[in-house]
Amino acid sequence: MSKKKRIYTIIQIGSIDDIPSRTYDIALMLAVVINIFIAIFETFPQSDRYLYILRVVESITVLFFTIDYLLRIWTATYLYKGVTVARARRKFIFSWAGIVDFLSCVPYYLPFFFPRVAVALRMFRIIRILRIFRIHHYSDPLKVIGQVLTKKKGQLMSSIFIVLILMVAASLMMYSLEHKAQPEVFNNAFSGFWWAINTLLTVGYGDIVPITFAGKICGAIMTFLGVGMVAIPTGILSAGFVEQMTPKPKAKETHYCPNCGQKLD
Repeated sequence: MSKKKRIYTIIQIGSIDDIPSRTYDIALMLAVVINIFIAIFETFPQSDRYLYILRVVESITVLFFTIDYLLRIWTATYLYKGVTVARARRKFIFSWAGIVDFLSCVPYYLPFFFPRVAVALRMFRIIRILRIFRIHHYSDPLKVIGQVLTKKKGQLMSSIFIVLILMVAASLMMYSLEHKAQPEVFNNAFSGFWWAINTLLTVGYGDIVPITFAGKICGAIMTFLGVGMVAIPTGILSAGFVEQMTPKPKAKETHYCPNCGQKLD
């Protein structure tokens, strides 16, 4: 096995019996956990005295993420077989995993070139938590979730599209009913859209509420519709998990007579 292929088996495939692969996954998970701890600990005033140490540790983990990202690009030809090297690397870079890997390390270096956006780029640290799903090959439940989402993505997208259409209709309707009574609250269609999200998704923050009779009637109807809209994707996912977890019956073997070829009972 070539060195490049061996690196691919360690960082991409992973195996419980492969000690270097397990060690690499543990190190990756530990780096993610450390980043989460740093992000949380920095919100406390007690972190000021340890700020330098936190920055050094974060730099080391980001360097690890960067090397990991570059190695995955380098070995992408084994992940996407049957295509050219350039196409395989391009497919990985623009894949979901590739985008997460990119956003978890590259924004860290941008403040060195663009200091004014340093604060805004700090939010990308949150994306590093998604790298923990790199160890999904050790977890069968995570595999099942991924398979169900992939299998039911058409139905889920259709239900989400219906919800979005209903939200737009509800926001425009509520704006037309409440704008005259509450011009400072429902001052544009976006205000109505925020209300529609809270109502149809049954969140109900209560910061924007209708006060007119027609608006309250519309709000009550949208609340009932929201319960049904939320149930649609929930039902789709539930059905998908039932199908995935239900054992498939084995196909009954058919035997034929070796002499005449007739089907045997």
